[in-house]
Order: sequence, then structure tokens, then C-alpha cells
Amino acid sequence: MKREAFWGILVSFLSLLVFATAGFGMEAQAVLTEIQNRYEHTRDFEASFVQEYIGKVMRQSQRSDGKVYFKKKGMMRWDYRVPNQKLISDGQTLWLFQPEENQVFLYPAEEMIKEFGFLAGAGDLRRDFKLLTPHELAPEKENTYVLELGPMETHPVVSRLSLRVDQKTYYIVQVDLIDGLGNVTRTRLTDIRTNMDLPNSLFQFKIPPGVDVIKSSPSHSSTGGKGPQKK
Repeated sequence: MKREAFWGILVSFLSLLVFATAGFGMEAQAVLTEIQNRYEHTRDFEASFVQEYIGKVMRQSQRSDGKVYFKKKGMMRWDYRVPNQKLISDGQTLWLFQPEENQVFLYPAEEMIKEFGFLAGAGDLRRDFKLLTPHELAPEKENTYVLELGPMETHPVVSRLSLRVDQKTYYIVQVDLIDGLGNVTRTRLTDIRTNMDLPNSLFQFKIPPGVDVIKSSPSHSSTGGKGPQKK
């Protein structure tokens, strides 16, 4: 998995673990506040997802799908059907398991949480992002509202986030992450279920015997460090 794609997934995490309550013609700031309020009362959720990476230059999309689970604080699990891989965090360790390559990447979840505190319940969209669409929101196609956000501080991967909110259920059903080069990581959610009391064991991963273990750090990757180190 490329570094850009990995960071794209992580940034998608912070955007996906939110839910909205809004009315027709609401100011974007009010919608943003309601998103934050709903998130703070959401213990966990699960959903089916389809994810696409759309390159700016070649315009060729790479598609993946599967099931995703989130739980506070910092716990997450992405079970990819295509490609066959798993991305799991217990709040301390982040595992990226690629069985066909017989390898697993280990990342310190604490560093990731410091970068993206929102997914751990420590962040605030209103503090960490600025509205790029401060005007009233009218329903877009597919009966959704669209909220455009930009990071308060320059980020090596995220240039802009576009959140699509269902007008009837007020769930965030799509996140578009746009990087500085114009590449888009698009994640769509369906069959969303919230506050399911997911067990902590769901967010544990036992490394199979004989698998290559590669220790890495997202922060090192983003700053041009040494990168992954095989164990």
C-alpha cells in the first residue's frame, strides 16, 4: 500500500466516525456543530463501504470494498474483501495485514491518534477544520447536503474534505479526501448501524506464524524518515 493511500485511509477515519442532524436550509456552521454533537454521543458503529482512489493525472480509479467498524477510543477495523487485507487498531497498535503478500505492517496508534485526535474522541471538527462553504446548505443530488472543509493548518496529505450527508437520515454517507495534487480518495458507506456495543476483542489482531512483520511509523513516512523496518 502506498504511503499516500495509507494516509488517505487514516484521514477518512476521522471523517467517517461522525453523524449529522440538520434541517433544510441550515447554515453550514450549524450543521458542523450538529455533526460534532452527534459524534460525541456515538459509542461505535459498523457499515459496509466502497472506497475509490481517483488519480488526478491518469483518472484511473482503484476500487476496494468491505466492512468497517469503529469504537471509541481509537479502535477501528476495516475488513477488505477486495483487495484481501485487514486494517485494525486497538487504540495502541495499528496492524495492516496483507495475507497474499504474507506480511503485516505495525504502526504505533498513539502517533496516529495524536495526528488525528478526532477519531479517538479527543478532536473537534470545528477546531481542526475550517468551513469552505459557510453559506446555507440546500439539498444536492441524491437528497444529500454537501459540506466542504479544509484543515486549519497545512497538512502533507489533506487539502480538502467533502462530506456528503443524507438529508433524511442525516448520516454521513460519503467522504471525498482531496490531496494537494488533486487526487481523490472517496469512501461511501451503506447499511450503517450505530451503538452496537461492539466487543473490544473485535479490534485485536493476532499475527499468524511465519508472517513478515514490518514496523513503521506514519509520521516517519510523512517526513521522509527511514520508513518501514523488518522485524
